This record gives sequence, C-alpha cells and structure tokens, in this order.
Amino acid sequence: MNLYPIETGNFKLDGGAMFGVVPKTIWQKTNPADANNLIDIAARSLLIEDGNRLILIDTGMGDKQSDKFFGYYSLWGNHSIDASLKKYGFHRDDITDVFLTHLHFDHTGGSIQWNKDRTGYEPAFKNAHFWSNKDHWLWATQPNRREKASFLKENIIPMEESGQLKFTGLPKTDILENSELGFDILFVDGHTDKQMIPQLKYKDKTIVFMADLLPTAGHIPLPYVVGYDTRPLITLDEKEKFLNTAADNNYYLFLEHDAHNEIITVQHTEKGVRLKDTYTCNDIFN
Repeated sequence: MNLYPIETGNFKLDGGAMFGVVPKTIWQKTNPADANNLIDIAARSLLIEDGNRLILIDTGMGDKQSDKFFGYYSLWGNHSIDASLKKYGFHRDDITDVFLTHLHFDHTGGSIQWNKDRTGYEPAFKNAHFWSNKDHWLWATQPNRREKASFLKENIIPMEESGQLKFTGLPKTDILENSELGFDILFVDGHTDKQMIPQLKYKDKTIVFMADLLPTAGHIPLPYVVGYDTRPLITLDEKEKFLNTAADNNYYLFLEHDAHNEIITVQHTEKGVRLKDTYTCNDIFN
C-alpha cells in the first residue's frame, strides 16, 4: 500500500467561526489571522494506492462555482487535484473509488464538474464509485436550514444520477467489497450527521484522516469547537474520546484543513491531550 497527499487548493475562513466561543487573543497564537480576520485553510485529500485500487478521500471545493462564490473564500496558492495527481504519476481517470467523509462543499465539490458544453454536471472521476452512507446522504439531500448553504445540490445529486454512488453500512470496517483493503470508519455526529473518519493501518502505524473532527492542530483543546458544528456538545464528547484514544495508541492524525501542519501526534499532559509531534507526509509515507 502507498499513501499520497493530494493538495486540492487552499482557502481562508473567518477565524472566529473556526474557533467558536474561544477568544481571538487565544486562538490567534496557533492560527494567526490576516487583516480581515481570516485564517489559512487547506483542502488536503489522501490518495490510497492498494494493488489495482486508487481510493481518494475527499475532493476539495472543485472549480465549477462562480467567481462570486469563490470570492467568499479568498482562494490562495496554486494547488489542484490534477496537478497533485500528476505529481505522483496518476490521472483522475485512474481513480477507482472516492470516499467522502461528508458532503459539505469543501469536501465534495471536486467530485462533480461541468460537462463539455456546460449545460449540466457530470462526475469528475468517471471510473470511480462515490462512497457515502445512507444516513448522511438523507441528511444532506434534505438539509436543515443551518447547513443548507453547505450542501450544494450540484455537488451531490449528480453522483446518484450517474449510477456511481454507493453506500457503506453502519458500522462498516471494509468499504470495498472483495478488496484486501479494509479500514475502520469512526462515525461522528457533532459537526454533521454521520461524518465518517477513516482509520487505516500503514506499515506499523495507524493513520487517521481527521476531516472536520479536528480541522487543525490548533483545535486540539476540547473547547476549541468549530462554530459550524451542528451539535457542539456532542463534538466535545467525540473529541475527548477520540483524542484520549489517539494519545494512548500514538495515532498519526492526517489534517485535512491545516495549511501548515500535515500530520501530528498527540500526548497526555496535565492540561489534557495536547500536541506531541508534527510531521510532513513525506516523513511518514516515504
């Protein structure tokens, strides 16, 4: 098995929204803001090469929205899915499976693209199955008013219309039937209903793709909960349980949204679980 970080593009979000009730005087020590109170955010996907399978976890924002839409997120840098795949010798048509932790636009927008004449949408990975779960799919396709702006129909419905959509079970430890690759899925409900956190064995390590359970290294302290979470008290419990397990077992946490820290480990301290070490993907995957 080989693992590759796929940088799909960087953007910015309001620091206050990203840290909820935590004052700026505290969170800016780890996540400094610009003059507009915006902090750096990555959209870092993970590509798993396992025999004849290429599994991509999350796909970033994509590029099909309007300039006005992207203007809200202050895009920066020159990363893209295609460039990142090419770096490792792959093309999007090589992808066999796209595993979506959840269906918010910054995790699934790159899954769907305009068709050639821009009259409609089509899968951006024509040879891949798209993996979600029934509970979250229902949550996303019949959205509550709080999350409606994050679940964009053009990112979601074309997966089903294409016939490429598949659902995992609950619980499920092998998303790919008849494959030797199995990874555990932690289902969490604080950020959104039935977000899926993949955990896989790589050599002698456990790699956990953190999605929005832990957006950045700055979010490790328990009260540092994203303002976008629909059930923040549940997030507190989920974070506490997971971080204690991660510290006990020396998990390697792959950070999807941290623009400056790619992989971290955590440890127990007198103040609770805190950052232990930081790594680049090259440190761990090579």
